[in-house]
Amino acid sequence: MLGYGIGSVGTGVFSAVPGLLLLYYLTDMLAVPAAAAGAVLVAPKIWDVLLNPLVGAASDREAVRTGRRTRLLAIGAVTLPVAFALMFAVPGGLPGAAWSGAAWSGAAFLLAATAFACFQVPYVALPAEMAGTRAARTRIMSWRVVCLTVGILVAGGLAPAVVDLAGGGRAGYAVMGVVIGAVMAAALVAATLATRWVPSRPGPRQLGPVAAFRLARGNRPFFVLLAAFVTQALAVAVMLAGAPYVASYRLGDYGLTSVMFVCLVGPSMLAVPGWAWLARRHGPVRCYLAASAGFCAVALALVPAIAAAGPGSGFPAAGLAATLALTALAGVCYAALQLLPLSLLPDTVHADAARTGHAQSGAFTGLWTAGETAGLALGPGLFALVLAGSGFASAPAGAPVAQEPAALTGLLLGFTALPALLMLISLPFVAWYGRLAKEPV
Repeated sequence: MLGYGIGSVGTGVFSAVPGLLLLYYLTDMLAVPAAAAGAVLVAPKIWDVLLNPLVGAASDREAVRTGRRTRLLAIGAVTLPVAFALMFAVPGGLPGAAWSGAAWSGAAFLLAATAFACFQVPYVALPAEMAGTRAARTRIMSWRVVCLTVGILVAGGLAPAVVDLAGGGRAGYAVMGVVIGAVMAAALVAATLATRWVPSRPGPRQLGPVAAFRLARGNRPFFVLLAAFVTQALAVAVMLAGAPYVASYRLGDYGLTSVMFVCLVGPSMLAVPGWAWLARRHGPVRCYLAASAGFCAVALALVPAIAAAGPGSGFPAAGLAATLALTALAGVCYAALQLLPLSLLPDTVHADAARTGHAQSGAFTGLWTAGETAGLALGPGLFALVLAGSGFASAPAGAPVAQEPAALTGLLLGFTALPALLMLISLPFVAWYGRLAKEPV
C-alpha cells in the first residue's frame, strides 16, 4: 500500500504546483496579461482531457496483452519531471519577452500534461485490481490520500519557499522547478517499481476507445459521481490559483502562500483516518455530503476573515489568525473530498463488470482522470477571467503595480465565494449518487 501510495506524492505535486504558481509566474514574473495567462494554463489541459480516454483504452490493451500496466507508468514517471522543470525555466532575452515566455511555458506544460496522463490513468486503475472489497480499497485509498496530501504539502509549502530561498524572481522559479521535479521523479519511479506485481485482467479482448466508451456510458452512477468530483476539483483549483494573489495583495506578504497551504494540507493529512472511520460507521455518501457542505461554508466564512486581515483594518492580527484557522478547517473537509470519491470509484467499476462482462478499469479511470484534469485546468483559467474582469494589472518581476480596489475585491471573491458556489452546485450530484447506489443520504 505504501509502494502504491507514494506515487501520489508525485501526482499531488503536479496537480498543485501549476495551479498554485504558474498563473502567478506568468502574470507577475513574465508580465503576461491575465486572460492570456489563463489560456496558457487551460489549453494544455484541454488536450489532456482529450488524451486521457485514449490513454485509458491503451492501458487496457496493454493489460490484456501483458497482464500489467507498467510500461505507461514508466514513460510518465521519466518524462513528467523534466517537462515540469522546463515550465519554470523560460530563458531570458527572448524577443517579445512576455509572449515568447508564455509560448515556452505553454509548450512545456503541454508536454507535462501528456506525460502526466501516461502515469495517472493506469495509476488510478490499479486499486480496483489490487483488492476486491470496498473495505480493502478504502484502506488503499487512505494510504494514497495521505501520500497525495504529502505531495500537495510539498507543492504548497516547499515550492514557494524554494523560490524565496533561491533569491526570488525568474531565477528562483527555475531552481524551484528543478528541485520539485527531482522530488516528483523519486516518487513516480518508486511507485512504478513497487506496483510491477499487480496483475491486470480487464477483459477477454482488447477494446478501442470508442468501444470502451460505449461500455462505460451505461454506468450512470459513475458519471454522476464524476460530475460531483469534477465540480469540486474545479472549486479547489480556483482556490489554489487565488492563494498567491490573496497572500500578496490582500494579506500583504507573498510568503503567506506557504503558510496558508500548510494550514490547508496539514490537517487534511491528519483527518484521513478519521474520515475513513466515519465512512465505515455512517456510510461514505453521508460523510461526502457533510464534507462538501462544510467546505462550502468555510469558503464563505473566509470573506470577512481575509477582509479583516488586510492592511488598514482594525484587527489585522485577529483577521489573519481567523483566516489560517478557517483554512485549516477547510483542510479537514478537503481530506474527505479526496478520500471518499476515490474509494467509491472502484465500486462503479466492479458493478459495471457484472453488467458488461468487462472490468475495463483503464477506460473508466481514463474518463475520470480526464474529468479531474478538466476541473484542475479550468480552475486557474476561471480565476484568470475573474482577474481580467475586475481590472487586475499584470507586471514584470521587480516592478509591481498598485491594484485598483475592484481588482482587490475581485481576487478576494474569486478565492472564496466562487469556490463556495461551485461546491454548492456539487451537492445534488452527491445526493443523486447516493440514491443510485442505494445508500442513505
